[in-house]
Amino acid sequence: MAADIVAWTGRAVESVMRLVELPLNGLERLMGRKRMPYLFLAPNLILFGIFTFLPIAISIGYAFTGGTELFVTDRPFVGLDNFRQLLNCQDYTQPGTCQESLFWIAIWNTLWFVGFNVTATLLVALTTALILNRAMAGRGFFRAMFFYPVLLSPVVIGLIWKWFLDRNGLLNAFLQMLGVPPEIFLLEVGWSRFFVVVVSVWCHMGFYTLILLAGLQAIPKDLYEAAAIDAASPRRMLFRITLPLLAPNLLVVLILLMIRSVQVFDEAWVLTNGGGPGTANSFIVQFIYQVAFGGDLRLFGLASAASVLMGGVLLVLTLIQLRLGQKMEQ
Repeated sequence: MAADIVAWTGRAVESVMRLVELPLNGLERLMGRKRMPYLFLAPNLILFGIFTFLPIAISIGYAFTGGTELFVTDRPFVGLDNFRQLLNCQDYTQPGTCQESLFWIAIWNTLWFVGFNVTATLLVALTTALILNRAMAGRGFFRAMFFYPVLLSPVVIGLIWKWFLDRNGLLNAFLQMLGVPPEIFLLEVGWSRFFVVVVSVWCHMGFYTLILLAGLQAIPKDLYEAAAIDAASPRRMLFRITLPLLAPNLLVVLILLMIRSVQVFDEAWVLTNGGGPGTANSFIVQFIYQVAFGGDLRLFGLASAASVLMGGVLLVLTLIQLRLGQKMEQ
C-alpha cells in the first residue's frame, strides 16, 4: 500500500513538472537561454524595487520640497533649502549655534553611540565566538542562548530592561540587599548612556557572534596543529593565525555594526522614554521620526533631507570599508 502511494505521488509530481516545463521551454526559445535567469529573478527584483528603491526615490524627492502636505504633488519645490537649514551652523561642535540644534545634538549623540557600541559589540562578539568555538560541554546550548536575544523584538527588549533598571526594579532590589541605596539609572545622563550601549550589545551581539563563529570554523585545523608543533603560544596563534584569517568576517561585522549603530532607534526610544533624560540619548533616526511624525508640524521635507544625509554618510563609510577589505585580500 505504501509503495503504491509513493509511486502515485511520483507520477503526479512528474505530470505537474511536465506541465510547467511546456511554457518554460517556449519562453526559453523566445528569450534565449542566457536571458532565462532574469525571468526567475524578476519577481524578487520587482519586490525589492517597490519596497527599497521606490521609497529611497520618494524620500529624495521629498527632500527638495517644503510645506506640510503629504502628497508630493501638493508640496512646493524649495531646492536645497532643507539641506541648508540642517547644515547652517556657526560652529558644528556647538549644536546651540546651529539653526537646527536638535539635529546636531542627535548627530553628536549618534557618533558617541557608534564609537562605544561598535567597539564593545565587536570585542564581546569576538570573545564569545572564540570561547564557543572550543570543545566544551553544552556548547550547542550556549550558542543558542547567546543567539536568543536576536529573536526578540527590540520593543520587548527595551521594556524588559526598563523594568529591570526602574527605581523599583530588579537591579535596585539587588543593590538594596547589599546595602547600596537605589539609583535612578534612566534619569541620569551617564547611567542612561551606559545602559543604552549595554542593552544594544546584549540584544545584537548574538548575530555577530554567529558570523564570527562561522569564520572561525572555516579556519583549517592543520594550521593550529603546525603552530603547536612549533611551540607557538595561544596568544601568538590568535594574532598570527586566527585574526588574519578572520579579517573578512570581521570586516563584514564592522560594516553591519556601523550601519546598525547609526540607525539605532527602537530599544533606545523605549528604554529612555524618547531619548531622555533631556536630549542625552536623542539619536539621528529619532530626530527624523520626531520631525516627520512626532510634532504638530509634520516637516517631511526636512526629515527626508536628514535621512538622505544619513544615507549618504553610510554609503561613503561602507565603500571605504569595502575598499580597505579589498586591499587586505590582495
